[in-house]
Amino acid sequence: MKIVFMGTPDFSVPCLKILLENRFDIVAVVTAPDKPAGRGLKLTTSPVKEFAVAHNLKVLQPLKLKDELFTQELNILQPDLSIVVAFRMLPEIVWSLPKYGCINLHASILPKYRGAAPINWAIINGENETGVSTFFIEKAIDTGNIIYTEKVAIEKNDTAGTMHDKLMDIGAALILKTVQAVAANDYPQVPQNLRIEQPAAPKIYKETCKINWQQPAENIYNFIRGLSPYPAAWTILDNKILKIYYAEISAETATQKASTIETDNKTFIKVCAADYCLNILEVQLEGKKKMKVDEFLRGYKIQELAFQL
Repeated sequence: MKIVFMGTPDFSVPCLKILLENRFDIVAVVTAPDKPAGRGLKLTTSPVKEFAVAHNLKVLQPLKLKDELFTQELNILQPDLSIVVAFRMLPEIVWSLPKYGCINLHASILPKYRGAAPINWAIINGENETGVSTFFIEKAIDTGNIIYTEKVAIEKNDTAGTMHDKLMDIGAALILKTVQAVAANDYPQVPQNLRIEQPAAPKIYKETCKINWQQPAENIYNFIRGLSPYPAAWTILDNKILKIYYAEISAETATQKASTIETDNKTFIKVCAADYCLNILEVQLEGKKKMKVDEFLRGYKIQELAFQL
């Protein structure tokens, strides 16, 4: 089969790699355009492009997916199958082109957590498991027939970062299984039950990431790890943004109002939530690097003994 692969970040690379290793014919790789990054605004390429170039694969980088030159190029390639892993929403003119359809890998157990940030929201909501699903793309986002699902436990200390890495490898294996099944014309298609409301995974913005200290400690703990390491939960300390990457729930019941800070300004920061306290373990003050709390306190003395509500 002639396959067009579409993806951009690190999460996509193992899927492309495993298809190449199993000798599938990747006729083109579609990824995001190069963009300026860093202080020097040097043009940088996506991880998928880097891998594709290193393996002499044809690379397409359309600014717009409805661009006529891009769609003409796809028509010339005449792909039998398209694989989408962590890419943009496709117009129908693109996803409907391949003979056997367009398959997406989604980092959740569909139909739960449809949307842009499934790993983050599963952890934020305190789920005990998540997973990856392959499905055929249709008009409505993340609603097509499910081919395969692989479930993965979310451990109590998992963050969005650790789950990303687990699902990246498991997702690659599931993509291979799915493409092999489609090639053999022997695969399930399970319609999603769209009548039952499921938790969603909308895009996360900076405003989404502000910590509400008036919630129970368990909720705040899940919120922090669900946003770690990126984009990171944050609060206001001494009129500065403080990102919090890791914390733990203390056995100590909160005896002061929510957001109150207890610290020796040397080794620890403890903060009251609605019920219990949390020990803050890893932080980053605006303009500074990420560091452990004891390192942070060696160079910073906390002035106001409460985070901003």
